[in-house]
Amino acid sequence: MPSRQKSRQRALQILYLIDMRSEGDVSTAEAIRSYFLSLGDEEGEPVHEEDDFAEQLVKGSIENKREIDRIIVAHSQHWRIERMAVVDRNILRLASFEMLKLATPPPVVIDQALELAGKFSSPESLSFLNGVLDAIHHELFNGPPPVSPPRASEPPPAES
Repeated sequence: MPSRQKSRQRALQILYLIDMRSEGDVSTAEAIRSYFLSLGDEEGEPVHEEDDFAEQLVKGSIENKREIDRIIVAHSQHWRIERMAVVDRNILRLASFEMLKLATPPPVVIDQALELAGKFSSPESLSFLNGVLDAIHHELFNGPPPVSPPRASEPPPAES
């Protein structure tokens, strides 16, 4: 069984594969199978290693993609999901799924996401990813930020 860090890396690579192919071109199960068949040892022999955690991350990220993308867009000011770098949006999807649906502590999820970004993304992406994931973490576990009271010159909002 591979480490969870390795599983996250594999999950990111599979999500990237799915994202780069046109919608409906490849099923999640086909992408997972194709990825694992492409792995080989030093002699080029196929490796048939089970990686349940990677599969859980991929399937969960895909099954919850609409909800996850909505959350990401809400916390990435002025960025549409389709305009983000493919690697960055899939790191965000992977980490958001793990924070939303699994019991991994959010600081661990964010740290692991930044490790993936350091390996597969640009250095400029690190602060963007950290900011978005930190905002998601704070809203999920602390609730939305409190509404500031109106300034003296502003009328209070009307109650419905």
